[in-house]
Amino acid sequence: MRRLPAALLGAAVTTGTSAVLQESPPGGAARWNRTNYRGRTVSLLGGVSTALGATVAAVATGGRSAAAAAIVTVTGGVLGALDDLDLEAPAAKGFRGHLTALSRGEITSGAVKLLGIGAASVLAAAVGTGLGMRSEPGRAASTRALDVLASGALIAGTANLVNLFDLRPGRGLKVVGLVAAPLAVSGGPGAPLAAGALGVVGASWHEDLAEQTMLGDTGANALGALVGTALALHPHARGRHVALAVVVALTAVSEKVSFSRVIASTPGLREADTWGRLG
Repeated sequence: MRRLPAALLGAAVTTGTSAVLQESPPGGAARWNRTNYRGRTVSLLGGVSTALGATVAAVATGGRSAAAAAIVTVTGGVLGALDDLDLEAPAAKGFRGHLTALSRGEITSGAVKLLGIGAASVLAAAVGTGLGMRSEPGRAASTRALDVLASGALIAGTANLVNLFDLRPGRGLKVVGLVAAPLAVSGGPGAPLAAGALGVVGASWHEDLAEQTMLGDTGANALGALVGTALALHPHARGRHVALAVVVALTAVSEKVSFSRVIASTPGLREADTWGRLG
């Protein structure tokens, strides 16, 4: 029964804060405006409202898993916003770019975001019921510790992966919906968080697809962290490990391959990607 309140509250907060922020944008609208891939002006405030909705949806589920999800949605949203608003940020992109910059003594906002979300994800895995530190009798401390690290990596990796996909209107929302829908329907431990993510996706849908707003790092990292926590709540270790392997593989591929190019050249993926988007 926690699924419906999480979805409704997540959607309501996303919609309400979007209206308030668009009416009175902090620092002025220009501070949040960016130019998208088609040269249209879109607002990053959509990502702020999405992050707030994701956090409220997480809290609405209750229990230790709610606390875990709130830790990473807040961290993802705040550090994502710092990255979004850092107009002087170096051109470093991806894990390799940020690590290369660090090796030269350059601390990029992206590197701070990746490390911060990673640390918050491990903390969330240790805090949440059913995440990481599972307390089944007879499990060795080393096994539980590895479970914490694996669950933390899954949460952080999912947050980052949604951001990597979100290079076109609605694409990040569609990826989250694709992951969250089966989790929400399954009724497992992560179902309430997944349902909350779906509520936020629905509330963000119109403005994002209409190219009025964009998720940016703020919204993509927060919403990705929310659905990543739902994934990490999967009751079977094999399911979590498969999900982590997919996330790691796609992240590695993104360093060499353009997702946008692959999607645009693949029938089926191309139509799904453009569905609902402006012509």
